[in-house]
Amino acid sequence: MTSQAPPAAPVQAVPPAAPRAAVRPPRWVVPVAGIVAAVAVYLAFRGAATLPHDDDAAPFRFVNDVRAWVDANRNQSPVFLFFVNYVRLFIGGLYDTFLLALQAPGWAGLIGIAAALGWLAGGWRIGLLSALGFASFGVLGLWEASVATLALVLTAVLLSLVIGLPLGIWAGHSPRLRRLLSPVLDVMQIMPTFAYLAPMVLFFQIGPASGAVATLIYSIPPAIRIAALAMEQVSPTAVEASVSLGATRRQTLFKVELPMARATLGLAVNQTIMMALSMVVIAALIAAPGLGSDIIRGLTRANVGLMLPAGIAIVIMAIVLDRMTMSAAARPPYPVTGGRARIGPRLRWAVAAVLVAAGLALGRVLPAEFPEEWVLRFAAPVNEAVNWAKFSWYGVTDAIRNLTTEVLLNPLQAVLTGAPWWLVTAVAIAVAWRTGGLRTAVVAAGCLSAVALIGLWQHTMETLTTVLVAVALTLLIGLLLGVAAARSPRFAAVQRPLLDAAQTMPAFVYLLPALALFGATRFTAIFASVIYAVPPVIRLVEDGIRNVSPAAVEAALSCGSTERQLLWKVRLPLARPAIRLAANQGIVMTLAMVVVGGLVGAGGLGYDVVSGFSQRTDFGMGFAAGVATVLLGILLDRITQGADRRPSPRTSDRTTTRKKRIA
Repeated sequence: MTSQAPPAAPVQAVPPAAPRAAVRPPRWVVPVAGIVAAVAVYLAFRGAATLPHDDDAAPFRFVNDVRAWVDANRNQSPVFLFFVNYVRLFIGGLYDTFLLALQAPGWAGLIGIAAALGWLAGGWRIGLLSALGFASFGVLGLWEASVATLALVLTAVLLSLVIGLPLGIWAGHSPRLRRLLSPVLDVMQIMPTFAYLAPMVLFFQIGPASGAVATLIYSIPPAIRIAALAMEQVSPTAVEASVSLGATRRQTLFKVELPMARATLGLAVNQTIMMALSMVVIAALIAAPGLGSDIIRGLTRANVGLMLPAGIAIVIMAIVLDRMTMSAAARPPYPVTGGRARIGPRLRWAVAAVLVAAGLALGRVLPAEFPEEWVLRFAAPVNEAVNWAKFSWYGVTDAIRNLTTEVLLNPLQAVLTGAPWWLVTAVAIAVAWRTGGLRTAVVAAGCLSAVALIGLWQHTMETLTTVLVAVALTLLIGLLLGVAAARSPRFAAVQRPLLDAAQTMPAFVYLLPALALFGATRFTAIFASVIYAVPPVIRLVEDGIRNVSPAAVEAALSCGSTERQLLWKVRLPLARPAIRLAANQGIVMTLAMVVVGGLVGAGGLGYDVVSGFSQRTDFGMGFAAGVATVLLGILLDRITQGADRRPSPRTSDRTTTRKKRIA
């Protein structure tokens, strides 16, 4: 027998050698190399191509010529004869109508009407708050100015809602319209309030009409955005059920969608009123009537006692209107059954009628003018207290102001104004490219190039210096207080009413304590900016840390992490999107407030805008300064938004590793 050889073992294919991964430098290498290169170029070219300021630049002369042509042809051009002048007359007439309607009942009658509206909106507490709030206008000696401010707010809010709510509802149903409106609304919200004023003067002249239009532009974006959000949040099931029952599109809108979106639409009305109330004070710079004129006059004279009553009146008006509108929006549109007995609608309206009748009856008995003996006069004591604080705290406030100025403001401003304009532009492009990609870099290049072309490079760099220092302080304080609130519910409960009050106050009010403590300096604008911008930063940071996944926190605790490790290794990294959004909001709000600080010695673009209103020869410079402020706001907003959309490096690395494993 012949033996057979055993079968040969199958040949196994040798897997190809895995390609060696390319050695990547650490993430910090590229930024550090860029910083070193920028510093070297700055040292080599310092003082060259700095674009110094010229009060008689060609763009300023061109705008002045345009204004001269507009003034000469205002009553001849068809655009003004058949459109602009009619718009101005209509808005002015609407303001006069509101003013007469508010003045007709007298001060006692208007207080009774306010109490009735508060009662209808939220019960006896809101009614009492409304009555006391309106009565305080007379006690502060500012009844006529408060009524004028309220008339201007009602004019702007009515126009904003008539235009904004239909657009918002349409945008909520049309993604195409929403995409078209989004960049326009972004620019309107980024644009600091001062930038609206120069165009209003050019087209509508000074007075209530231009103030109302400026307020309209400032307050209409939240009406459109929140109304669109309200439509998006309506249950699709309810809409489908309405359509399946044969309802038309109009019936579905008025019978289903609008009632279901009632609370969110009430928020749109509330936010529109708050934005309008904040803007009408600034509109006093273009002769808009009301409480803003007292604040402007006090700022120009550095007289806190003159400003304080007007500031208190504005805060009270904001609180009353806020509580009234929010209570009305929260009230259910249908009767509530069960539980505690509710007051019927007939009784509610009867009580409201009694309050109105009582107010009108008292108006017949009491003097037509608010009694002078009821007015509190405390301007002199306030000024004495301010002077005492200045002298008593001079050592501390002067040290803080000088330290910030010498250590932060002056060196940073020397770098930005002494560096070549093309180097600053190149650095901004590099930062924008790294944070947001090519599109953001193009926006950065376009904004800074436009600033250079309109002749305001130096003043823009001065404003940028103030903004960067204010944003750094705002983010530092916001992070500390936001983290503390997220970790301590008791601290959050104490802090919450302070944040509510801070966000209710108009921006100009924050200049009062800043001016009292630090005088008219650049640091005054920074201090006011920090107070104005820090509340939303705190809220966003607190919300971001609180909303970190509980599973991630439990996993870290189960691994033995301490509270400090949990904060730095888990909570803060996972809350990065909220912190980036907080930085974005802090920058936008700080920029708006720093420009307002031009009234108290901040210099830069804010001073140019104010000078353009007060001196006719500087109108072109003021108009251009408003444009430069818009460009600076768009630049900073796009950079921070790009950083918000950019994935974190750890996430990108994990995604790349996962893809390699799958491949």
